[in-house]
This record gives sequence, structure tokens and C-alpha cells, in this order.
Amino acid sequence: MELPEVLLHERLLEFLKEDIGFGDITSEATATLGKRVNAQIIAKEPCVVAGLHEVKKLFEMLKAEILKSVSDGDEVPADTVVAEVVGDSRAVLMAERTALNIIVRMSGIATATRRLLNKVKKHGQTIRIAATRKTAPGLRYFDKRSVAIGGGDTHRFRLDDAVLIKDNHIVVAGGVENALRNVRSKISFTKKVEIEVKKPEEALKAAQLGVDIIMLDNMTPEKVRESMAILEKNGLRDKVIIEISGGVTEENISAYAETGPDVISLGSLTHSAKAIDMSLEIVKTD
Repeated sequence: MELPEVLLHERLLEFLKEDIGFGDITSEATATLGKRVNAQIIAKEPCVVAGLHEVKKLFEMLKAEILKSVSDGDEVPADTVVAEVVGDSRAVLMAERTALNIIVRMSGIATATRRLLNKVKKHGQTIRIAATRKTAPGLRYFDKRSVAIGGGDTHRFRLDDAVLIKDNHIVVAGGVENALRNVRSKISFTKKVEIEVKKPEEALKAAQLGVDIIMLDNMTPEKVRESMAILEKNGLRDKVIIEISGGVTEENISAYAETGPDVISLGSLTHSAKAIDMSLEIVKTD
């Protein structure tokens, strides 16, 4: 997934405006106009690299050129030169922090996603690791793209992507059946319908009502197994997609994976992923 170039340009321009203000007064005072430099972006720890496509576009906007030595999605060891940048010294220095902010966050999310995916694969399960909408405002595209680069599923980007009936929707609608009836009378057949449940018997009822996806919310692995068993007993397990969400961590994800869901979603992928330590170093001046 990639944002159309014209839209990506707009977003990156917003980032630059936020950081540059009326100009980089330090670089303008210390760097001679027209002086060209070669710089390297270095990953100081092992990671899955993400954000090179965006950073390349960012430097190009300032008439600098990025020469990729690796690709988005590559796993690299510590001290890897992930990209080489060539251009006017002022342009490179002006974009340095914005570029690093993008690539360290995106790489952090991609690395966390890949790590969890590898944990799940050890159990021989074909399970999707998905993000949620718990992203930093203004950064959803970048956060979700990072998950995709790491091998994960982006889930919903926006509220208009699919129907997800949560507990508060059920309360305001006056019950599960009312909520589903209202949805089916107003929403296009092209939209999948997912419902959040908190108990095994609620999962059974949702499946009997014909939803497409059931989210088992904040259930323990034991309660998930109970939900799976009751669906199997009633011949409904293969009729729905089962998503586990809430309370899943890197420490317990294997226990959830063993229950055999279709999707495990984690808000922590985007709201708590640790940024990767990277730096931009000028290695040559003309």
C-alpha cells in the first residue's frame, strides 16, 4: 500500500512546515550555500526498515537524492547503513529531523509487527496480526503502512471502511438485535459487519445472527477456547471470522494463537511501539 504521490507530497510538506517554520537559521548560518554533502542514515539496532519510500520523497522535495542501500521490509542488523543521501548541505540538514522522525517510528512499528508475526508462526497457525485505529492523529497512513511493511494487516483505516458494532453501539441501539437490524437496513451490502462480544454465549448469538466477523474482546485464552468450542458445537465456527482483541501482549500472544483465531489485533502496535534508534551522519563534503 502506498499513498498516491500527490497526497503523500501534501502530507510531507505539512511535516516540513511544522519543523522548519520560517527557515533553518542554524544551517543557514553555518553551511555555505551550494555546498554538497554525502550523508548516511544508520540503524543503530536490529530492525525491520520502514519509511524509506517516504523519506526518499521528502529529500527529493528539497532537491536532495536518497540512494537506498536496503528496501522497506528488510531485516537489518545493528550499524547498517539503510540509506545514503546526497545533496545541498542546507537541504540535508533542514530535512534531517523530519526524515528521522518518520523512519524511526515507522521502523519501530514494522519491527514490532514482524516480531509478533514470527511468534504466531511458531505455532503453525495462519493468523493475521492486525493494527487498530489507535494511531497518532495525522499519522494513520504512516502507522498503518508500517504494519503492512512488517507483514501485518491494516484492519480499518477509517470508520467508513466497515461496520464494527461495539458495546456502546449496542447500548444506544437498545440491544444486539436492534443494532444489527438498524445496520442492515442502512448500510450497503458491500460493507462487512463485525460485532464485539465479551462472553462465549454472546459469540454464539452473534454467529447465529449472521455477522461476518466476531471480535472476542478482552477475553482470557480460556474464554476464547470456550467461545471456539461453542461455535464448533453449533456448526458455526467456519461461518465467521474470529478476531481476538484486548489484553493481548507480546508475552501472552502465543497462548492466544494456540486457540486458533483468524486475526489477533493489538493497539500497542501503533500506540506503544518503540522507535528504532537511527542517526543521520554527514560523511563527506565537497
